[in-house]
Amino acid sequence: MKSLMLLWQEAANELAAWCCTSTSRDYQTVSTRVKHEGISFLTITLPDFCKDFQKSLAEGQVDRNQFQGFAFSGSLPRFLGGFFDLVFDRGTGRLVENPSIDAIFAIRQLTLMFGKVAIACSEERVAAAIEGYLNCEQSVKESDNSRGLQEIEDFSRVSNLLWNDLFNQVDRKIALGEILPKHGPGATADRLTGNGKYNQTEWTRRLEDIFPAAEFLLPNWNYIDSLNSLNWLEPGAERPVRVITVPKTLKTPRIIAIEPTAMQYAQQAVLEAFTECIDADDNARAFIRWKSNVPNQRLARRGSLTGSLATLDLSEASDRVSNQLVREMFFDHPILADAVDACRSRKAEVPYQNGKKIIRLAKFASMGSALCFPMESLVFMTVMFLGIEDVLNRPLTKEDVESFKGQVRVYGDDIIIPVEYVRSVVSRLETFGFKVNANKSYWSGYFRESCGKDYYAGHDVSVVRVRQLIPTRPSSVPMNKIEKSLWSSQIISTVSLRNQLYKRGLWQTVKYLDTILEGLIPFPAVGENSPVLGKHNFSGFETGKMCSDLQVPLVRGYKTVSKLPDDHLEGAGALLKFFLKRSEEPFVDRNHLERYGRPDAVDIKLGWAPAQ
Repeated sequence: MKSLMLLWQEAANELAAWCCTSTSRDYQTVSTRVKHEGISFLTITLPDFCKDFQKSLAEGQVDRNQFQGFAFSGSLPRFLGGFFDLVFDRGTGRLVENPSIDAIFAIRQLTLMFGKVAIACSEERVAAAIEGYLNCEQSVKESDNSRGLQEIEDFSRVSNLLWNDLFNQVDRKIALGEILPKHGPGATADRLTGNGKYNQTEWTRRLEDIFPAAEFLLPNWNYIDSLNSLNWLEPGAERPVRVITVPKTLKTPRIIAIEPTAMQYAQQAVLEAFTECIDADDNARAFIRWKSNVPNQRLARRGSLTGSLATLDLSEASDRVSNQLVREMFFDHPILADAVDACRSRKAEVPYQNGKKIIRLAKFASMGSALCFPMESLVFMTVMFLGIEDVLNRPLTKEDVESFKGQVRVYGDDIIIPVEYVRSVVSRLETFGFKVNANKSYWSGYFRESCGKDYYAGHDVSVVRVRQLIPTRPSSVPMNKIEKSLWSSQIISTVSLRNQLYKRGLWQTVKYLDTILEGLIPFPAVGENSPVLGKHNFSGFETGKMCSDLQVPLVRGYKTVSKLPDDHLEGAGALLKFFLKRSEEPFVDRNHLERYGRPDAVDIKLGWAPAQ
């Protein structure tokens, strides 16, 4: 806690110097409130303060009903008042003619810095998140039941207008068998190891209709007899997704659903087909693409400059996408519809009241399904164009759709839309059961945020976040395996934090972190491409010696190492893994048949490595 407080103080002092003001009283406020409220003041209260600040930017004026729990002086909060005076008029609370970009960045940096520190939530907050997940599922069912026939027909019509060519191409790939399944190293509901997935023993009857086990699970027909031992699951006996919580913020955890191996395996095949077809489709590529969020970021910047584009954010986005809507979207493409439905899990195992609860899902899928992100993108864009159509007061045409290229875009639940259609689009989204996050949606003023980038009047005011607690123990202190893994993760995170702050220009704050890190590990100056955990700077890198073989400069420091779990694979599974490889190049890891999967723990190791 003390190290976080000191980090906040260093950043506050440096940012105050940028803006020719003082933060000594602000630090007293932070210190007093942390003493009485604990770390939640840094991780919850201050981020909520920033939400009000950003809304004030959007509305052009501070509202006295905002910033609850903070005292006012005149029309502005006292806390961080020196920065506020450079953005708003203290007498009227209105935005000044030329607000200070540095002050805007300073307020955001000092209030958002600790908002996403990886600290486990309380049991009460985890239980509330699970309850929210179940309530959301009930809400999806209610939306399905209340949706009128005309709404469904309109949704289907606009979906065909937007995606017909794309769906035809994906449909064709599946029909011709031009798809290839894929395993990843992550967890699955049946808890198979990374290499163990290539010897999976379960397949569902629903999958068999579209993805025959003989073609998906065997390296060649010589192994056909191995299907005799396959466990065939009827629809009622299918394995449910396993719902878990993972750290997100101290306020609430993130809920994800771990898919069964067979489902994830087939989902990846459909996902790859979609990705390839979108890359080849000019129309689809102009509106959605999940390879890169940069187009959304660029449009957000343009919106902040001109005020012409809004950025919208949805709450519980993936958990509110109805399977009914996805089925309607693919209604005229039966092969694609059957493929998507076959690899969709229908049930979920949810932790509930010290036990487990199995529920049938009305949502298409939770975060964790390989198809969750693309399906929500397609559905959201379709509903958005229904909102546009409402403003036009006539059915959309292909020419209309063409005219919105470069103005409308979706990346997951991050939405870009021209401001004149915002209210209609928001209304349509809510009609279809989605929740627009008012605290993260902007269409007035000159503040915009999308896909991790934040802008004011074209200026990047994105902040640097602390992701883990700052370590305090030197490497010489004895630690057990769990403690060493946590310490290593904290070192890696703090080095990353230091280098991000350096690029952002907070060099006095960087000196504070340098002092901490230099007391814990060797911390040389290195190039950005060096594997060594070191300091990045604009003046070059250190050299300890030259590599006699490669004639490149070396430096001594800590490197990130990860020991993959023992996971032996041979026979048919090994051969299948080879045939599923996407590249003609050999496997990067020559020992992948002996060790594979997610590392058991993160570690760092001292040694020599290239300095750049």
